[in-house]
Amino acid sequence: MRLSIVIPVLNEGPRISATLALLAPLRERGCEVIVVDGGSTDGTPAFASTGADRVLTAPRGRASQMNAGAAAACGDVLTFLHADTMLPDKADRLVEDGLARTGRIWGRFDVQFTNSALPLIAAAMNLRSRLTGIATGDQAIFVTRAAFETVGGFPEIALMEDIALSARLKRLSRPLCLVARVTTSPRRWQTQGVVRTVLLMWRLRLAFFLGARPDALARAYGYAPKH
Repeated sequence: MRLSIVIPVLNEGPRISATLALLAPLRERGCEVIVVDGGSTDGTPAFASTGADRVLTAPRGRASQMNAGAAAACGDVLTFLHADTMLPDKADRLVEDGLARTGRIWGRFDVQFTNSALPLIAAAMNLRSRLTGIATGDQAIFVTRAAFETVGGFPEIALMEDIALSARLKRLSRPLCLVARVTTSPRRWQTQGVVRTVLLMWRLRLAFFLGARPDALARAYGYAPKH
């Protein structure tokens, strides 16, 4: 079972170099790393070129970029990773062993924030995911290629593409919820404020499940893609 890691990026500059450096041990064990740029103006593709197996370009938008990376990937299992998120040690083995042991076809990791920031927020995200069977992009969703193709990949919508993919995959199988944690940046929470961000995300998710248009939700979010 070969793992392909797809990272959508937009103006991530030096940050992507640090992320890719941490993935070097996985590449040495045969994992494939694909970076998909959505039109950066800060030289992100150049920063990524030395630490990835492939650097692609795709129309701007996290969903379209991740779909492009998945189409180019060679792996049996696809993992979608944000540029500011770090996988746990031996993530490839955790995914492979977990899927083989449980017979599941997709899943995600628990999440924590850098420097142990926002522990209650992280705990709530992990608990909510276990209860609902829905994963978010911050949790590094992984899925077999066969299942990803069966559900048609990410819907190319402006926001909530991770929620929509989870809902599609959940019809095939409950997710494998790994207790090993990815570590992600709290920059969104720090910039917008914890309470404001929590309330906004609750409101947007409720609106999405009630049928609101993703492009309208993206405008309400003031969306500038955080990849």
